[in-house]
Amino acid sequence: MPMKDLANNLSVLQLVDPATITSDTNSSSADLQFDSGVMLVVNVGESGDTLSGSVKFDYILEDSSDDSTFTAVTTASHVTYGSVNSSTGVFATVDAAAEDDAAYVIGYVGPNRYVRVKIDATGTHSNGTPHSVSALVSPIHKPAASSNDGSPTG
Repeated sequence: MPMKDLANNLSVLQLVDPATITSDTNSSSADLQFDSGVMLVVNVGESGDTLSGSVKFDYILEDSSDDSTFTAVTTASHVTYGSVNSSTGVFATVDAAAEDDAAYVIGYVGPNRYVRVKIDATGTHSNGTPHSVSALVSPIHKPAASSNDGSPTG
């Protein structure tokens, strides 16, 4: 039996609408101004292409202070529930059929106000792979009904 009410304490933001992706794609950013935490979720469907070391997707966590200039998060202490490559910011790679049809999750606790996921497509993706990216945020103020904004006014 559930003991905690997450629906009234978390907000969900859709950063990449579900779509078949064949090339590099940047998600929308999540503005963390009124949030005390964020978890980014990349949902990956079944690939229409044969994935390999030369035909793959890398997922890169990026942050920004101004929602304009984004850089890869490479500092281990800025992430939770996973790790990032210290030179590239990659937190997951899908390069084999056994790795698609999955969700890849990373938490961010860094100093910047905005975060996003870069989907980096390597090689030729003729048919593409379905993706979506969502952010679960923990607003400082309880979210208003039908709102994804945890600001004091909802």
